[in-house]
Amino acid sequence: MSEHDTGSEPARAGATGPTENHLIAERRAKLAALRERGEAFPNDFKRDALAQHLADTYAARDAAALEALAIEVRVAGRMMAKRVMGKASFARIEDQSGSIQLFLQQPALGETYEAFRGWDVGDIVGARGTLFRTRTGELSVRVQALRLLTKSLRPLPDKWHGIADTELRYRQRYVDLIMSAASRRVFETRTRITRYLRDFLDASGFLEVETPMLQPIPGGAAARPFKTHHNALDMDMYLRIAPELYLKRLTVGGFERVYEINRNFRNEGLSTQHNPEFTMLELYQAYADYDDIMRLVEAMFHGIADTLFGTRRIVYQGTEYDLSGPFERLTIEEILLARDPGLERGSLRDLRYLRGVCDRLGIATTPGDGAGKLQIALFEKIGEHTLIQPTFATAYPIEVSPLSRCNDADPFVTDRFELFIGGREYANGFSELNDPEDQARRFREQVERKRAGDEEAMYFDADYVRALEYGLPPTGGLGVGIDRLVMFFTDSPSIRDVLLFPHLRPET
Repeated sequence: MSEHDTGSEPARAGATGPTENHLIAERRAKLAALRERGEAFPNDFKRDALAQHLADTYAARDAAALEALAIEVRVAGRMMAKRVMGKASFARIEDQSGSIQLFLQQPALGETYEAFRGWDVGDIVGARGTLFRTRTGELSVRVQALRLLTKSLRPLPDKWHGIADTELRYRQRYVDLIMSAASRRVFETRTRITRYLRDFLDASGFLEVETPMLQPIPGGAAARPFKTHHNALDMDMYLRIAPELYLKRLTVGGFERVYEINRNFRNEGLSTQHNPEFTMLELYQAYADYDDIMRLVEAMFHGIADTLFGTRRIVYQGTEYDLSGPFERLTIEEILLARDPGLERGSLRDLRYLRGVCDRLGIATTPGDGAGKLQIALFEKIGEHTLIQPTFATAYPIEVSPLSRCNDADPFVTDRFELFIGGREYANGFSELNDPEDQARRFREQVERKRAGDEEAMYFDADYVRALEYGLPPTGGLGVGIDRLVMFFTDSPSIRDVLLFPHLRPET
């Protein structure tokens, strides 16, 4: 059938010109007529079949077989195309599974057929009829009864061009999903990835839990929080920046393998990689260290690739990434020396030397920055974007890792890693600091940094220190950004492409 709508004129979603206003006025008039007849928005049609299920079930049945079976179905969906041809017409409807063609004839439908001629693309309809194949072999429904279930008041965009305005796609995601099968596939894939992670962890003996979104102290990460006020308790509270400290409290309590997949909130900038509200997987495993967690991360990535995509070679934005082997492991200092051979190996922990290198490279610093903070500033400038194939960057300085366990052989660094692919961080994990006195000392250092003006420095969480005093077993922890993970596996260039409703500035 032709994919043209003879019952309405296509218009760009969100347009405000006279063409769309005229079309909306026409549709409102049609709705008013339906209201007068008591036929607006009925809710008694019962669908019994989905388009894709019918296509799969009867794929092997030819026209003669379907005619003999006389299979009656009740289908419903949004009308995406129609072609009126005298006493016979075609329409295509889409449901959550796919699309199916309707064949309508005036003798069978009578007055309803005449009404159908005035229906519009975008209307939601229900149809009862029998399955058959057209002369071209397309599975279709020969309609015996037809209902208009929902009158669409706004015209859909031109089917062939969709929503050209990218921001409009994000702002009116409902229209984007109507028009774009590719967008729908991204979010279906997101659900499958999240489900796989849950299945993987459940099978590994982890327990899924939920911890507070609203917290009296925003802990577990270095980030600026959103602040609010609890009226009943008359106290300031914060949207959580991470669930870490609550999950580790549970590990203290005896839940030795716990995880949570949920939202975090950080009052920071917007970019193709950042949204103030984002989804994280965070987990903790007792009697494990950061080496165990790195192997767990590899197994997760292998499993997603194998199970959902059937290959460990994933193409993202034109570059192929090989997830098959053990991921490379390099320390922060090894990466710095490899990326800038002019650096002095013996001076990478010398504060004055590092400050001079940062000044030369135009890296902003503050008087309170120590050697560890400057190392990471340098790494972010010259190192991380060069980590293309999957790489674990390890041995992060203790100064920037206030919740990580010190390395036994080198107290300047911690047993911590971050996973980079294509120059982007995807995971952060470490052996957890379980020494309550050391943790209290590091919290005090963070408080001093906050007093000095560092808005991302952590607060002192006395209750968390008290929990550690009861005893946290040796533990490994992990955080994985779900949004970036989905971006990678769906070849999506922006985080907004994988968020159903990303944050945007108000419409003007």
